[in-house]
Amino acid sequence: MTLLSVNLNKIAVLRNSRGGAEPDICQAARTCIEAGCGGITVHPRPDLRHVRPHDVRALAALLRGRVEYNIEGNPFAEPRGDYPGLLALAREVRPAQVTLVPDGDGQLTSDHGFDLNRDIERLRPLVAQFRELGCRVSLFVDASNAAQAFDQAAAIGAQRIEIYTGPYAEAFAADAPDAALEACVATARYAQQAGLAVNAGHDLSQANLGRFKVAIPGLAEVSIGHALIGEALYDGLATTVRNYLQILR
Repeated sequence: MTLLSVNLNKIAVLRNSRGGAEPDICQAARTCIEAGCGGITVHPRPDLRHVRPHDVRALAALLRGRVEYNIEGNPFAEPRGDYPGLLALAREVRPAQVTLVPDGDGQLTSDHGFDLNRDIERLRPLVAQFRELGCRVSLFVDASNAAQAFDQAAAIGAQRIEIYTGPYAEAFAADAPDAALEACVATARYAQQAGLAVNAGHDLSQANLGRFKVAIPGLAEVSIGHALIGEALYDGLATTVRNYLQILR
């Protein structure tokens, strides 16, 4: 079954808006795990707008030996203040997976993937360093009907891609998902032909996930946070996680 990794960034956003320790990100993780999720995702950023390095460390201690830990981030972002950099965090906590994302401070959220033809040589030494730590490396990429540099990505040691599904979610909401979904399908097919496994994430929801899952055979993992946490406000976190797992089945 496709693994569900719950992104807990929005729990940290709510906590940070008030200060203090509530809601407790570790308690949220426990609830998701008890409901059956297979992984927890966080995306710490240098500006500390949501998940912070102390959260990354606390979750590592909680998750070890229980579910997969996926840390997302920009590997090129320089350390600043309390943020030591993505590689340094990975060196400390040894997550099962790192997802490399080309986001900058000016982005409200991740809104594009790597241009592998342009970025592959910059990524090469970093991918090698994450692999040396025992981390599986996934690269965040845009969906496209055109062939991308997936053979080169595999050659430098990447093991997965994560398809940026924001455009698909927007098209689904506009009741015109076919073209965007086909771009995701083509991207998955090209990646799998290169020997890469396929993850997906961004604005996936209970409404649009089922069609996406059916369209992409062998989908390894989905990382879902914003919609899941929003839906949990109405139905509860554990119930919402179980609803997503039922869709993935």
